[in-house]
Amino acid sequence: MLTATTLALLCLFAFLAGLIDAVVGGGGLIQLPALLVLLPGVPVPTLLGTGKVSSLLGTVAALRRYAGQVPLRWRAVGTAAAVAGVFSFLGARVVSRLPQELLPPLVLGLLVLIAAYTFWRKDFGSIHAPRLPASREPYYGAALGLVLGFYDGFFGPGMGSFLLFAFVGLFGYDFVTASASAKLVNAVTNLTALIYFAASGQILWAAALPMAASNIVGSTLGAHLALRHGTGFVRVLFLLMVSAFILKLSWQVFFGG
Repeated sequence: MLTATTLALLCLFAFLAGLIDAVVGGGGLIQLPALLVLLPGVPVPTLLGTGKVSSLLGTVAALRRYAGQVPLRWRAVGTAAAVAGVFSFLGARVVSRLPQELLPPLVLGLLVLIAAYTFWRKDFGSIHAPRLPASREPYYGAALGLVLGFYDGFFGPGMGSFLLFAFVGLFGYDFVTASASAKLVNAVTNLTALIYFAASGQILWAAALPMAASNIVGSTLGAHLALRHGTGFVRVLFLLMVSAFILKLSWQVFFGG
């Protein structure tokens, strides 16, 4: 099932996912379709669980760059992370119990929606929204954690971008603080979903661990690449690759190719 060539390709796409996630976000839009295309006989929940290993370690690697350098508003971010963690676990449980024949079309539809969002989204760093009163931030954080936590456990790609949008557009954080906050929440949701997938035996470890190592390397390189060359050329590559994956998945879903 897992040949050396397939594993090498999965590691390549995990590397690209880490790189692009560090630059423009949305790396899961590359990693999950790669798993779906290259491992067509594996149940979708197992592919989601396998991808969570890579996503978690890549997110933690990125979070370490912020540690001690970016002050977080813990009442909001901590509440969001705690609630998101619980609902991410529930999302993973729900997707594992859905009929398997429903998942490929559902995943394809979500990929199309998230790809369209990624294409049209604004520059988060240029949004200027008023900051919420400190007393109300935990309530908004809890609502944010409920919705996006469940989404990350159930599906996942685009989670980092959604969190950035919320922390900048709704909470009024600057881009760096929003990025650090998003990484913290995303790390918790990845961890709790991963706990469920691991406990239910829905992780292909032979692929997950090499992909995780590749994702960490890509994430580290992506940070340097963004500073040196900007995000424009990486964004174009990102959208081209996602479009190719969507076309491939569409063929499989509609024509059984």
